[in-house]
Amino acid sequence: MGQMDAGMKNELFREEEMDDDDESPSERQIVVGICAMTKKSKSKPMTQILERLCKFDYIDVVIFPEEVILEEPVEKWPLCDCLISFHSKGFPLDKAVEYAKLRNPLLINDLNMQYFIQDRREVYRILQEEGIDLPRYAVLNRDPDNPEECNLVEGEDQVEVNGEVFHKPFVEKPVCAEDHNVYIYYPTSAGGGSQRLFRKIGSRSSVYSPESSVRKTGSYIYEEFMPTDGTDVKVYTVGPDYAHAEARKSPALDGKVERDSEGKEIRYPVMLTAMEKLVARKVCLAFKQTVCGFDLLRANGHSFVCDVNGFSFVKNSMKYYDDCAKVLGNMVMRELAPQLHIPWSIPMEAEDIPIVPTTSGTMMELRCVIAIIRHGDRTPKQKMKMEVRHPLFFELFEKYGGYKTGKLKLKKPKQLQEVLDIARLLLVELGQHTDCEIEEKKSKLEQLKTVLEMESSLNDNQYGHFSGINRKVQLTYLRNGKPKASSEEEDSKKDGPSLLLVLKWGGELTPAGRVQAEELGRAFRCMYPGGQAGNRRSLGCDSPIDFGDYAGFPGCGLLRLHSTYRHDLKIYASDEGRVQMTAAAFAKGLLALEGELTPILVQMVKSANMNGLLDSDSDSLTDCQQKVKARLHEIMQKDQDFTEQDYQKLAPTGSPSLVNSMKVIENPVKTCDKVYALIQSLTSQIRKRLEDPKSADLQLYHSETLELMLQRWSKLERDFRMKNGRYDISKIPDIYDCIKYDLQHNASLDLEDTRELFRLSRALADIVIPQEYGINRAEKLDIAQAYCVPLMKKIQLDLQRTHEDEAVNKLHPLYSRGVMSPGRHVRTRLYFTSESHVHSLLSIFRYGGLLNEEKDQQWKQAMDYLSAVTELNYMTQIVIMLYEDNNKDPSSEERFHVELHFSPGVKGCEDEETIPLGFGFRPASSENEDKKPNQGSLEDLSQDEPDQALQVSDPINIQRRSPMIRNRKTGSMEVLSETSPTHSAKGCTSHRLFISCSRQSPEIKPASGLGFEGCSMVPSIYPLETLHNSLSLKQVDEFLNSVCESNSEVQAKTMKALSGLFASQSQISLYSPQQPLSSSGSEASLRPPSQPLWHGSIPSSAVSSAGPSSPITESSGLNFSFSE
Repeated sequence: MGQMDAGMKNELFREEEMDDDDESPSERQIVVGICAMTKKSKSKPMTQILERLCKFDYIDVVIFPEEVILEEPVEKWPLCDCLISFHSKGFPLDKAVEYAKLRNPLLINDLNMQYFIQDRREVYRILQEEGIDLPRYAVLNRDPDNPEECNLVEGEDQVEVNGEVFHKPFVEKPVCAEDHNVYIYYPTSAGGGSQRLFRKIGSRSSVYSPESSVRKTGSYIYEEFMPTDGTDVKVYTVGPDYAHAEARKSPALDGKVERDSEGKEIRYPVMLTAMEKLVARKVCLAFKQTVCGFDLLRANGHSFVCDVNGFSFVKNSMKYYDDCAKVLGNMVMRELAPQLHIPWSIPMEAEDIPIVPTTSGTMMELRCVIAIIRHGDRTPKQKMKMEVRHPLFFELFEKYGGYKTGKLKLKKPKQLQEVLDIARLLLVELGQHTDCEIEEKKSKLEQLKTVLEMESSLNDNQYGHFSGINRKVQLTYLRNGKPKASSEEEDSKKDGPSLLLVLKWGGELTPAGRVQAEELGRAFRCMYPGGQAGNRRSLGCDSPIDFGDYAGFPGCGLLRLHSTYRHDLKIYASDEGRVQMTAAAFAKGLLALEGELTPILVQMVKSANMNGLLDSDSDSLTDCQQKVKARLHEIMQKDQDFTEQDYQKLAPTGSPSLVNSMKVIENPVKTCDKVYALIQSLTSQIRKRLEDPKSADLQLYHSETLELMLQRWSKLERDFRMKNGRYDISKIPDIYDCIKYDLQHNASLDLEDTRELFRLSRALADIVIPQEYGINRAEKLDIAQAYCVPLMKKIQLDLQRTHEDEAVNKLHPLYSRGVMSPGRHVRTRLYFTSESHVHSLLSIFRYGGLLNEEKDQQWKQAMDYLSAVTELNYMTQIVIMLYEDNNKDPSSEERFHVELHFSPGVKGCEDEETIPLGFGFRPASSENEDKKPNQGSLEDLSQDEPDQALQVSDPINIQRRSPMIRNRKTGSMEVLSETSPTHSAKGCTSHRLFISCSRQSPEIKPASGLGFEGCSMVPSIYPLETLHNSLSLKQVDEFLNSVCESNSEVQAKTMKALSGLFASQSQISLYSPQQPLSSSGSEASLRPPSQPLWHGSIPSSAVSSAGPSSPITESSGLNFSFSE
């Protein structure tokens, strides 16, 4: 019998001790009994802890055999002074309670409380009585004797349980704690369906299901879903003063369990905050369980307890085994030694010595990555306006509270259904009268009906049913009806109030857009330390541990940082569906997640729509924008070739991309005539196809039909040329949008002249789109500030708070085995938004006066490159990276170093020959020549081309090795340090121009051979180009200050927005609980402007000295540098 062996071993162990110490054998031993099922009492953690417990001189351990527990009466159970007994499946808790009454041993874990732990209702009641934070919840008891306790009203996106309303996402838990079938229900706006969690089976802990309605049998607890960024924290107490915490990936995220090489679930020890330690103490005492496990959810800057499991040990942590045995042994001795007259004094604990990591060599460490990214490829956006006066519309307007603001947005399927019902009703009425006055109305009502009846093109289960995301109706109250000026209206006007109904549809992320976002997320990992894993030796990193299972896999650095809780990631998105889905797909690629986007969206993406951070109310244009649009229309309406004066008017900044487009256009009206004729030709071609029975029911890309395509183009044909014969310039972006989409996705139709239409509308769009954001510098800046100041302020905060904040999941350095630099902590902030914000942000960097082009060669080149970029396409990125040099004095300006990178996003249809060349990503690496293309990294050099010769006045030194000081960054590619001997005291460095020897135009390509479901063609994405790589944090901070402060009216709006963002909603999730949250969230430390941010205590975090982390092999390639 194994139990007997253990007993014998303990006896022998003690006899040896006695021989050594010459103790008298008469001394009484304390017997600790272990009464639990064999599976638990013989488990690895239990064995490890008991072995250590036996090392206490006076403690003996007796394990009760399972057959004795199950079959013998308690009178025959072994005797003990102290009992460790706990319930698990099949354990007779009643007998254990009886035994404790009979023998009265010291109980480590109270037995009666273990009945309560088996019922989630009791657990929540006790937590509530103790004042411990838990999610808002309600209990649904389906008890035939008490039917009044079972009131459930289920709505589309909510349930009401006994009067308490829970909006999706919410959680449904069986009341029996042994039942692990917990379901999470998602809102329709995120794709609906539910995630079903269960006890781990192999590598799965949950599965996504399209089922959206709650379970109808059994009793459940319903509770608010807590947005935790995809991690759960498990806490293990040993007595009220000791708690060990581990984080793991939340089972709800993609349901895949991460396991290590031994097949154990990967978990990482994390630090508990002072508040959480207090919670652990309360839980341990309230449930009277010395050894107790419970689950914490960290959300919105608070910690909530969502489950108490009772007796459980940490797995695979030697330090925990030592600690646990020490705490339990001391506890037993403290309680029982005096009664048994055993001489014993409480040992004094030596303090744990904090580990101080040292650094060697000049290493710069990546501290912060901020990226602003435009959404991915989408279907064309479409809208239709009509004036409505029917009482039914006014009733609807009132029903949803339209009179409060005079505006109403209807997005929910139920609301859209009501609009559709009204449209159908009116069409039936109109069918009975044929009055020409109503005809105009009739065609619009028919269009309204058609669009609302369109099956959501995302309704296959692969993408969830986004009925609410791709259609919306806006109603605006017009006191005196619509002004008559509109070209579409006839003169027969009615007086009195009306509603302007605007129907918007389309603009959803396409499958190609999802692939682009996921690919970019994958490539984005390569910007982090260890990201370009190639030859591990060349990275100066000898230990295989730091690479874990990801060795030799590009981007492993980020996955490891993230999975070990040294990565503080927040993803924000505006509230448009395409932007949110882009963010979720990007997160999926970035963090190597699997499966559906819905769970990722709900847990990882925060909505930033509350204050213009990423959204712009496009309907309310600023005065400046109105004026700019008017001027633009005026210039584009001239029926003559552009004159020198027009070039001055339209392209005062002399931007090559504008000038080239103007040359293509020559005469704007003639070009619009051509475009109009080409659209007419296109619609007639589509009509012909529709008459041909072979192609009538042809399926186009993303389940569009020829009929819908025709509607799209005929509407543009109608709207582009107005009744007075002039052209509506504001339709140009829509025309370009549509032809770009059809050329890419519906090229198989082989329609004639589409290339020409693309070429001309592109030239027009290249003028109209960027110039709508301002024509001269002052206007560009003014309009940009109107959009971007809240975002600039937020970026400024992101850069400042490189000192650690409490609310982040942080790795616990003492318990972390196999993590070489436990102190490293990188903050990543990703902002997904639409074109307007990307244009505006770029304008601010270009025209806000960050650097002087005359004095700074690198910036001048960056500016030339940007002005040659014609379009900020889907997935455009602006990336800011902050590095810290731990060898510099913390108060010195050289301590922090900022880089600015940019990519114009997806490649267009005909870009190859026209694209401007930048200087590559983080240039200045002599080894570039020898780089091997690295699948998945940002460096795919499949298209090397010789460098463009540069006009440089300084002589160029060509040497085998550059004499520059190398300043290695544990970040991405290598960079040469800018510390030239001729440093001027004023802090303007004599910047050098870096030229990489081989011109890269790396691309991100989808892994070859993967056919994408339903993807016609996924264009690759331009690599990041470095705009500047030697800014100091002080420069950037002062620049952001000046830009944000120069616009006073916006300033007031921003402060309001930011205080809204930080105070009331310290970390707003996309689907956050509706209760007010305190402002203790991590984003709340707004620093007073008087205090410069490079002073103060910024802890030098551990630096991994991973050597040059470029994915390159040493070579003696040429290196350019300028001689002093």
